[in-house]
Amino acid sequence: MAKHSRRYKEAVATVDVDKRYTVREAVESLLAVEKRAKFEESIDLALKLNIDTKQADQMVRGSFALPNGTGKSQKVIAFCDESTAAQAKEAGAVEAGGEELAKKIQEGWMDFDVAIAHPSMMRAVSPLGRVLGPQGKMPSPKSGTVTQDVVAAVKEFQGGRVEFRADAFGNIHVPVGRVTWDADRVVQNVEAFLAHINGVKPSSVKGIFMQKAALSSTMGPGLRLAV
Repeated sequence: MAKHSRRYKEAVATVDVDKRYTVREAVESLLAVEKRAKFEESIDLALKLNIDTKQADQMVRGSFALPNGTGKSQKVIAFCDESTAAQAKEAGAVEAGGEELAKKIQEGWMDFDVAIAHPSMMRAVSPLGRVLGPQGKMPSPKSGTVTQDVVAAVKEFQGGRVEFRADAFGNIHVPVGRVTWDADRVVQNVEAFLAHINGVKPSSVKGIFMQKAALSSTMGPGLRLAV
């Protein structure tokens, strides 16, 4: 049986775990918790979708620029030609280049969160699939990380664009804010992401698409949303 900390139990006591909250009610309840962890907790959104992930046409994945970002800067690298590499670094990329960057990763360097690639660079990037794939860092057109405009993508992902992909059970998890934010910023992010997910509902899915949704802080309980 899982054991919860005293801080978690105190947080649970301040909310109704059986209630279905509106987005604003849930956000305000999470932000109202007085006792916090010693680090800045994030606020995370979890969704359960009515999809059959074994069907290729029902896979839900992509990327989305939250209106207010995530509050956490990501380390981004860019696979691009020499003429674009300098611009990518100015935009915030920690590393940028072509075959030399691919070789650096093959030799074990993995100090980054997101990899962006220009389509012309995929020849050099493809062999990295066995390394980057298991970590969810492999550039892909579906996630918006393979793009003609590498510089713009670097800016977006460094500033808080989130990648999402349904797992084998149809679940999606994304960060939508920080506990130090005001409620409006978090609410805007949550509502925008929910609207985006509803907008990418596969045409082959029948019935209710979004079965469950919940918001939680890193160390707090999950609050079910009325979606």
